Amino acid sequence: MVEIDYNEKVKDHFFNPRNVGEIKDADGVGTVGNPVCGDVMTIYIKVKNNIIIDIKFKTYGCAAAIASSSIATEMVKGKTLEEAEKLTRDDVAKELGGLPAVKMHCSNLASDALREAIKEYRKKQGK
Repeated sequence: MVEIDYNEKVKDHFFNPRNVGEIKDADGVGTVGNPVCGDVMTIYIKVKNNIIIDIKFKTYGCAAAIASSSIATEMVKGKTLEEAEKLTRDDVAKELGGLPAVKMHCSNLASDALREAIKEYRKKQGK
């Protein structure tokens, strides 16, 4: 088994994740998974006047996946949908202070799930 060394910020978001849970009456929900590692992530958004006013996540996965979910929700809360859609895996990894190369795919999940939630919200709005 390979031991992966995470920095303190990743560890903090893993052991003390922010915005965990679900929004029962979410305006948009996005679920993505990575068949390579088995991680699955769902992001729930509440939108008012084109702004993400609440966001929650549920993630089944490794420390990097959970930390990525946590930091991504913090990064886009209070942002417009357009600003949130621009979030990339590199933005997530950079905000976490970096991820080991073998864990970069985890940061993809957060931005992908967020985009899926926004896509569902827009579909519900008829856009």
